[in-house]
Amino acid sequence: MATMQDVARHANVSIATVSFTINNTKPVSPATRAKVEAAMQELGFRRNVVGRALASKRTRIIALLFPALQHSFSGTVVHFFTSAAAAARELGYNLVLWPISNDAGQTTELTSTGLVDGVILMEVQFDDPRVEELEKSGTPFALIGRTRDPSALTYVDINFEDTLAAAVRHLTELGHSRIVLLDDAVGSRDLEGFGPVGRSRDSYETEMRRRGLEPASFTCEATPRAGKAAAAVLLRNFPQATGVIIQNELAATGFVSGLRHAGIEIPRDLSVLSVGSSAEMAAMADPELTVMSSPSTELGRMGVEALIDQLEGRASELRQELVMCTLEGGQSTGPAATPAH
Repeated sequence: MATMQDVARHANVSIATVSFTINNTKPVSPATRAKVEAAMQELGFRRNVVGRALASKRTRIIALLFPALQHSFSGTVVHFFTSAAAAARELGYNLVLWPISNDAGQTTELTSTGLVDGVILMEVQFDDPRVEELEKSGTPFALIGRTRDPSALTYVDINFEDTLAAAVRHLTELGHSRIVLLDDAVGSRDLEGFGPVGRSRDSYETEMRRRGLEPASFTCEATPRAGKAAAAVLLRNFPQATGVIIQNELAATGFVSGLRHAGIEIPRDLSVLSVGSSAEMAAMADPELTVMSSPSTELGRMGVEALIDQLEGRASELRQELVMCTLEGGQSTGPAATPAH
């Protein structure tokens, strides 16, 4: 079995440099780190993670808590995971996905084991019970999302307020005045008080009223089948609508399919703008959806950095950042015409 001495000799660096690279105890240049990592791989060297944890009383493992039983995975969520995992590895940590519910007791069970140095919370509720439990335990944590009052917390999040205002603006600039919001039922069921749904709906309603327009919204489950059924609901309950903002990534393709099946031509009869999704998911619809894409890759990285800054003693102040969704061209929005139905 290869030793640190073997790795040092193979990479033509000192043993101390190998140690710094493995344990992240001192800065190592990217070029040197790459050379040491390559030597480790070629020689089959394996880090002694358990021994290192026992010696330092730290595992260098962080957990990303996602309530998989309450909220389905989507393409955007996967981007969060992969970006966070890559950022953690670059900073010398291992990230594990912990798919537990939003129950505070399960969070306590995890943190009390000593298996992880800190946690990142996703799918944050306005009044999230996990936050209070983590504060009591003293476990370092960061949020990808926001509670009702996040002023004393470390978080990164989508700027839903400005994003929904921009979505309304995009459609009104195309001449639309009868704009309906279709969002995710998770905000009123499994994750009651789910931050993104509440903030987005409030922002949409505020922006519509600011422009002298009447807001109208409804919801459906996060599945393509539910999206297809939602198309029929829209045509029945909102026959005058000429524009739809859909903030329900997994339902969007079914929604477009249901509209087309009903004889609605997009965007001639009805414009559809997807919010908080990804360009990849938008491309699965026909026509390809115009999308305000989620900054999921950026936020996954930022959330990990915010937590690790705490763990490494680099956080001199709370990190609190909001990032806008980005409008990307598709073929599903156009000038307002006659009512859809």
